[in-house]
Amino acid sequence: MPNFPRLRGMIAATFTPMTETGDINYAEIKPYADYIASTAIDGVFVNGTTGEFSSLTVEERKKILECWITAAAGRFKVICHAGSNCQRDSIEIAAHAASIGAYGIGCIAPSFFKPATVNDLIGFFAPIADAAPELPFYYYNMPSITGVNLPVDRILAEGRKIIPNLAGTKFTHNNLMEMEMCIDLDGGAFEVLHGYDEILIAGLSMGAKAGVGSTYNYIPEIYDGIFRAMEVGDLTTARELQKKSIKTVEVIIRYGGGVRGGKAIMNLIGIKCGECRPPLSPLAQEEYAALEADLDALGFVKK
Repeated sequence: MPNFPRLRGMIAATFTPMTETGDINYAEIKPYADYIASTAIDGVFVNGTTGEFSSLTVEERKKILECWITAAAGRFKVICHAGSNCQRDSIEIAAHAASIGAYGIGCIAPSFFKPATVNDLIGFFAPIADAAPELPFYYYNMPSITGVNLPVDRILAEGRKIIPNLAGTKFTHNNLMEMEMCIDLDGGAFEVLHGYDEILIAGLSMGAKAGVGSTYNYIPEIYDGIFRAMEVGDLTTARELQKKSIKTVEVIIRYGGGVRGGKAIMNLIGIKCGECRPPLSPLAQEEYAALEADLDALGFVKK
């Protein structure tokens, strides 16, 4: 297994900026990247769930990634999510990502025709990972969305036998027992990227060193504080900051969850992400006003 450098700290799951007509607002990626670079965020995870990947075409996903890599200009890492229900689309996206300088590849399980066994899922991933053999490949585990709840530790243990660049998992699940099993597997051979922002301190306490999250985009100072506090064993500070994270997540849930509500927050802080593509509905003006009032009540600071 290649000895890839390990990720640390915050990897922001990026939103896909769109115009009022639902077209991709590619021009907004540069100011978005400049904003990311001004924070303590270490990298971005492009075209994932937060980026509405399932509502994008392959060509759109490729161009979005190109814009991010150009705009990042080496200031932070750019990880490409290549997941799709169509394996051939994923292979094309992964090969393209490798050709233009992405840092790594993530891939979620197919969710329409679902893999029934660990070997089925590994077999689906193997040619995708092989399309970018020099890049670390991460299994994006999110059973709440995919309905695929196969044992991740077994996917890692068995997967590396035929996927040499399998580096670890983006673990977006609250099964912390399974998470710990993945962290401890083979003496810590795999990276486990924490995926639930609202329980970050739990993941860090289990041994995770990096996280991928959507709310990192607009409250990075809270999560940077959590990472720093946990590094020095300051659990009191970490808990207080996690409470602030949870209160923000509670607000987002009122407005349709992390993608719909999160995009609205990005608009409020000056990053023009627009609205979501159908079937996610746009926020009405009164919802924007209510969201802003709820955030003001939390002391949310607009950038």
